[in-house]
Amino acid sequence: MEDEIVLCAASSYERKFYLNPEFESLPDSIRQELQIMCVLYTEDVGGVLMVVYDENGNLELKVEHQEDDLRFDEIGSALKIKELQRTKVELFESLELFFKVFYLGEDIDVTDD
Repeated sequence: MEDEIVLCAASSYERKFYLNPEFESLPDSIRQELQIMCVLYTEDVGGVLMVVYDENGNLELKVEHQEDDLRFDEIGSALKIKELQRTKVELFESLELFFKVFYLGEDIDVTDD
């Protein structure tokens, strides 16, 4: 797991949102969108939602919950993750591009196809 970098996370248990200080340079609108997305997810299904980068700069949505949490909605969680992956494609692609350029130092060729 040391190859992952947490971008942000929200916890229904602590009722807190966390943004990795390394990403404070993201525009306010992006940070707000991430916060709203994560907090609404945890309010809806419970548990902890983490948005992480893997070692290649790909974003992943990871969910954890306490073993004895009877309020956690496992089916709702899976459906909500699929919905976020579908509706937030542009946001996630932009965040991946940002990470690959500024953190991994990749030279991205942006051309119109």
